[in-house]
Amino acid sequence: MLFIETDSPPPFYQEKLSPARRTQLDKWFIGHRSQRYYLKRFEQFDEQGYLSPKWHWAAFFVTFPWLLYRKRYMDALVYSVAGWSFIQLNVALVLVAVEFLAMPYIDHAYQMLIRVGIAALIWLFWSFMVARWTDAYYYRMARREIADAINDYPQDERLQQTHLRQEGGVSLFGLGWGFAFFAFTLMVIKVQFLPIIAKPKENEVLFDAYDTVKTTQNHVALAYRQTGQCPLVLPVDSGTEQVRIEIDRSAAGVAETDCAVIATIQNVKFPIRYLNAQTLVFYHLPNSDDWNCISSLNKKQAPENCSPN
Repeated sequence: MLFIETDSPPPFYQEKLSPARRTQLDKWFIGHRSQRYYLKRFEQFDEQGYLSPKWHWAAFFVTFPWLLYRKRYMDALVYSVAGWSFIQLNVALVLVAVEFLAMPYIDHAYQMLIRVGIAALIWLFWSFMVARWTDAYYYRMARREIADAINDYPQDERLQQTHLRQEGGVSLFGLGWGFAFFAFTLMVIKVQFLPIIAKPKENEVLFDAYDTVKTTQNHVALAYRQTGQCPLVLPVDSGTEQVRIEIDRSAAGVAETDCAVIATIQNVKFPIRYLNAQTLVFYHLPNSDDWNCISSLNKKQAPENCSPN
């Protein structure tokens, strides 16, 4: 699509056709959907005598479904394999270069944002280039199919019409497959790739939360032994905005306690926002020196000595 000839006249142009005959053939190929738009574009290319960039919104946002919608099945396959592979190769090369040359000097908090931004910019540039040449590409396809129809059935307009309607027009089935493929891709990303990114971040946050609440619990247990009371006014500093520490005489999910240290996870962002509002609780058992741990986290996330509530 990006390597279209800019010959004059355009490729496959049938000079002997009258304007009315050319328009009729174009209508058969385009179909009823967006016919006025494409007829206007085709007329512009015919008049200027060469192909030039125009803007096509559908190709900018959803190139693959648009290709299937316009029955360009083989081109859609080539685009999905070669085009996306080209994008991924460029993203990988640029990210590797940035990783070695720039990332050591960038704050850790901004590194992931920069990586995503680089990939998005490369993808947007590719989409921009595709959108500029899509109308020229579709015009070229129309002229090729019209030339084939005339060469194969020079005296039979009915067969020409059948050929152009078969090769052109639109396919709602193809459009549905295009968006179904996008949905499948998003599902694969969510199920297979997001956990690869999320798991290390999740472990880091959970370790900080447990370490913070356990340290606080040790201080509270010492003060409790010395005073015999739950030290509600004991100064507490979690050392991180992602963990909020509280000391109370009760805790949700705990039937009997007179002192509890509650750690609540907060302010964590994508892709581990599901940890927000999760809790780790160390609570004292009345009339004993024992402390137990309970957590709202599931069995896989909760520390070994903390039981899920």
